[in-house]
Amino acid sequence: METLRQYAAAYGISLTPDMLTQFSAYAALLAEKNRVMNLTAITEPDEVIVKHFLDSLLLLKAVELPENGSLIDVGTGAGFPGVPVKIARPDCRLTLLDSLKKRVGFLEELLDTLSCDGVCIHARAEDGGRRPDLREQFDLASARAVARLSLLCEYCLPFVRVGGCFCALKGYEIEAELLEAKHAIGVLGGAVRSVEKFILPDQSRRAIVVIEKVRPTGKAYPRNPAKIAKEPL
Repeated sequence: METLRQYAAAYGISLTPDMLTQFSAYAALLAEKNRVMNLTAITEPDEVIVKHFLDSLLLLKAVELPENGSLIDVGTGAGFPGVPVKIARPDCRLTLLDSLKKRVGFLEELLDTLSCDGVCIHARAEDGGRRPDLREQFDLASARAVARLSLLCEYCLPFVRVGGCFCALKGYEIEAELLEAKHAIGVLGGAVRSVEKFILPDQSRRAIVVIEKVRPTGKAYPRNPAKIAKEPL
């Protein structure tokens, strides 16, 4: 993991030897479990370092996570970006939410293997966003998903407390999608704070859209998934 340490340092992110040991264990468990379940299409060790680990850590460059701050990673899949952020910021209070029970089982095993504390929740985002114990409870919500930004905002902004942020990890050319999502962001109580762009060591490109929660999300949201898909905001 020396490569990861060097790459992270180039972005001003410092990783200790203990953190690098955790990332090594993460990579090993990911490779092992990916043979029997579909966790990631990215399997080459160098690609895992750049496209999963480093890519996730860039969240810490895009937005400030308060000390002992809370992060919910929505549709987390194999734990990206939430678990790498937790490794680099052990003080972070992490919640991982995914709709597939098998993946939640992997995440629970992963946190145990890494000796990381965290909460793993098996739920769809639109159901989780209506739960009183989750709604507007988090400093940050993150999502690294292919869904359009307007849809992601309806799934994720309900989790964020007023004053917190939703961070969407998206492709580099985000301008048209951002324009399309402008109405949804406003309706759901958000305002775009910034768009942070990065070029990774393999020349792949990433944009992180930082949306601040400026007022509570209306009780009508999130709607059911069919409504969200059929009538996007």
